[in-house]
Amino acid sequence: MVPARRPAGPVRSAPSVPNPVKLLFVCSLNRWRSPTAEALYQGFPGYVARSAGTEPGARIRVTEGLLGWADWIFCMERRHVDCLRAKFPEAIAGKRVVCLRIGDDFPYGHPELVASIQSALSGHVDVPGP
Repeated sequence: MVPARRPAGPVRSAPSVPNPVKLLFVCSLNRWRSPTAEALYQGFPGYVARSAGTEPGARIRVTEGLLGWADWIFCMERRHVDCLRAKFPEAIAGKRVVCLRIGDDFPYGHPELVASIQSALSGHVDVPGP
């Protein structure tokens, strides 16, 4: 179950964790895939998540600041990784940047999208359950 989409704003983390792992999820428009992944981590102990998009019309655009903030950067498609490498090479230098290979096939919060995200993340970080 994915919580309702949160408005753009300050980062929320689990209150009992002093140094949570910071995850940034990147897709094209920051409307379906990356916000779904971000929502999975709302209140999940040990992690705090944000999301952004690479396109000019993105709800929240990727910035150097967001990239610098993140411990892990998870891109939905190879083109998102390529975009970050082209536009922000210094900001992602030394960062863990992972392509999840998740297509733009389902709307925000769709169960198949959630399952795809959980499966793709499972080899990298702890994954919230259903």
